[in-house]
Amino acid sequence: MKKILAALAVGLTAAAAIQAPAQAALPNGFKSVGYMPSWAGSVTSIQYSKLTHINYAFALPNANGTLQPIENTSKLSQLVSLGHQNNVKISLAIGGWNDGNDSAFESLAANASTRTTFVNTVMGVVGQYGLDGIDIDWEYPDPGTSGANYAALMSQLGTALHGQGKLLTSAVVSEGSTANGVPTSVFGVVDWLNIMAYDGGNPHANYDWSIAAANFWKGRGLPAAKTVLGVPFYSRNGYVPYNQIVATNPAYANQDCATINGAQECYNGLPTIRRKTQWALANAGGIMNWELSQDATGANSLVSAIYETATGGGSPTRTGRITGIGGKCVDVASASSANGTAIQLYDCNGSNAQTWTIGTDNTVRALGKCLDVAAAGTANGSLIQLYDCNGTGAQAWTAQSNGTLLNPVSNKCLDASNNSSANGTRLQIWDCFAGANQRWTLP
Repeated sequence: MKKILAALAVGLTAAAAIQAPAQAALPNGFKSVGYMPSWAGSVTSIQYSKLTHINYAFALPNANGTLQPIENTSKLSQLVSLGHQNNVKISLAIGGWNDGNDSAFESLAANASTRTTFVNTVMGVVGQYGLDGIDIDWEYPDPGTSGANYAALMSQLGTALHGQGKLLTSAVVSEGSTANGVPTSVFGVVDWLNIMAYDGGNPHANYDWSIAAANFWKGRGLPAAKTVLGVPFYSRNGYVPYNQIVATNPAYANQDCATINGAQECYNGLPTIRRKTQWALANAGGIMNWELSQDATGANSLVSAIYETATGGGSPTRTGRITGIGGKCVDVASASSANGTAIQLYDCNGSNAQTWTIGTDNTVRALGKCLDVAAAGTANGSLIQLYDCNGTGAQAWTAQSNGTLLNPVSNKCLDASNNSSANGTRLQIWDCFAGANQRWTLP
């Protein structure tokens, strides 16, 4: 979790229990999990149809096993109501960074009596608010006795929750020795782990570092289906919310670092979120975000990017030929779908090799694959090829009002080399100048 907690001050109020719904549908049980903080954001602005689970953050434990008053219980009740109307499961997240103070968890988990008090208290709250589960965010049990107590607590809580058909999940550190405070025995108890793969890496939460974090847990024995990769909706070092970043400049949605208020801030833009989601579809059980109030709206929404990627890239906006200089068509050489096939200009012939789909995910697709800058090049003259769609910036294209197709990562445009319209002319990227060989007519 982003390491900020508001003071928890509002008492528990009664709420009618709501029957647990069926989980929202994503392919193969893929999960899209979002955290909703008690202190920020409106539950009416959540894109429920694009999420499967929401965790309300946070309740805090007391050393005797009871809970401190939950903040903003009317918001929690409304979240449960709206979530269930949209087949989204709602859990209560207990813990959080809390300024690094996990002493209450340490105390209550240390003996059977207070563990039982905690489990009974939690189950009462689950029933009171019609919750679908509990997410334990103990940051962080230490290896040894602390970890053993954590495992005992999770086992007892899991038995109680699962006995009522409820979920038990836990948020865990990205990697490193601290992770050993979560014994592998817990893997069989939880429904999944939310891996907080952020607040680390350089730049912040970059793709390689984040995937390594998920693979670290899988390497410890966590099943892929229980591995849920966390992504940040904010930057480091300044903790600037993503929606504020793109409000400064919408183009920042297609990159991972930007200068905000004179300082470099690094985050996860649309291409990286899509790429992580594609990895999770193939190698994990879902994507988690911290947190929903920081998401942008419309085309720059990260929740939408996760959903559209998980459901196959979203519905195409249009399909047909793309024409350029001399009226020639953008063409897949020899109509081959092999990775690395050249993209060229050729006489228009209406074939599948010249039928392109402009996707809502900023891809340009033909023959089931994507228009791609070879080797993710950013230099003038980097060639264009057909390649497996992978959500990288090398496959992102934005149509500009002057007719150019911009690759935002390189800040260069799709270009017919040597200003030529001859059959077989290779396409490349080049500095944008909107010449005839850079202007394209889309479907």
